[in-house]
Amino acid sequence: MTLGAATGADAQSAPLSAEESDPKVMGWMQGFPPPEDKLITQPDSNYFSFPKLRWSVCHLREFLPTEEISRGLGAPMPLSYPSPAEFADLRTEIDALTFMPMNGTEPMTWERSLFENYTDGMLILHRGEVVYERYFGCLEEDGKHAIMSMTKSITGLLGEILVAEGVLDDTLLVRDVIPEIGDSAFATATVREVMDMTTGVQYSEDYSDPNADIWLYSAAASPLPKPEGYDGPNGYWEYLQQVAPDGEHGAEFHYKTINSDMLGWMISRVTGKAVTDLASERLWSQMGAEKDAYQTVDGKGVPFAGGGVTAGLRDLGRLGQLLLDGGVAADGTRLFPAEVVETIAAGGDQSKFKGFPTIPNGSYTSQFWVFHNENGAYAARGVHGQTIYVDPTAEMVLVRLASYPRAQNGFIDPTSLPAYQAVADHLMTRD
Repeated sequence: MTLGAATGADAQSAPLSAEESDPKVMGWMQGFPPPEDKLITQPDSNYFSFPKLRWSVCHLREFLPTEEISRGLGAPMPLSYPSPAEFADLRTEIDALTFMPMNGTEPMTWERSLFENYTDGMLILHRGEVVYERYFGCLEEDGKHAIMSMTKSITGLLGEILVAEGVLDDTLLVRDVIPEIGDSAFATATVREVMDMTTGVQYSEDYSDPNADIWLYSAAASPLPKPEGYDGPNGYWEYLQQVAPDGEHGAEFHYKTINSDMLGWMISRVTGKAVTDLASERLWSQMGAEKDAYQTVDGKGVPFAGGGVTAGLRDLGRLGQLLLDGGVAADGTRLFPAEVVETIAAGGDQSKFKGFPTIPNGSYTSQFWVFHNENGAYAARGVHGQTIYVDPTAEMVLVRLASYPRAQNGFIDPTSLPAYQAVADHLMTRD
């Protein structure tokens, strides 16, 4: 499933504030049994509509089958924290920071921005130390949260590791790696064009359009029994085999989730492993994760490489720190070549990046968003407000998990990106 589509009128407005729509306030799934009007169930398929999504983002395994990304059997690598007194002082300082939203007329505090963006979890690391950590809504310290399209960046990171290690040749055509792609528009795209989403393939990701390709993709990917009379593709990979062309490969960046699943297929082909197993082997079990993650699968057991991961807040912080540290884990072990992060941080071709007014100088490469700002920041991003924001200049990693009512991050960026910069500026003054 696509995991990112608040639907109908609920997706177009936010009649309830973050405080009012808090799952505990709403009473979703409380009681034994819960009242009928407080149930959130499958196969109703409206569990990702607002305000239900504010509960569902922490309970995805109750709706869809998943495959584990194992953290392995070793003890987690503990995160570093300041003394309790200093940690409390840092929270007070950061909460009180003010910034001007994009095109705003009144300053906003950092703390207010958390509620404006329906934040469920916020973690900030500075120089490898946790300086801020808060939980809201459905998310508890021991919980996990759907990360939506941040999954793409995990897939992209795995792909970039394989390219750096010579296992995946990014100059090959897709058909050279996956011969059964047949006459699909993907066949003549290069691996790099798939990684950077500059393929010329037909795919509409307008969640507000009920006839958009995203819904056809969701129908193909659904692990539930297909309805009577369904004659479309069954599973992610069958869908990819029938994609039509739309434009020229390599000409422009177009954000299309099917690229991520095409990359996932190629990763699995060259390694002989599911992306879940590879993520466990190369990342989760090596970086000292404290929780297993999990990833939704289609009806054939193929993991959703474009948006299916659910993970813990602190483990996402560990992943961001691994990127900031150039592939070196907290214990000093190198997990992948430094050139992997160098390639990601350098970004893609900015002339091909259009249509994202809140990221005016941006680019996209290896399934990461690159801002090309003064701090050299780049990010994994997912709908409804998910992000791992890496700021090399400030030596800062910021992770936000959220359940914003609307799917497009363009609605959230005006109060998020300036807030991140305000925290980075503040942390750079820290001794």
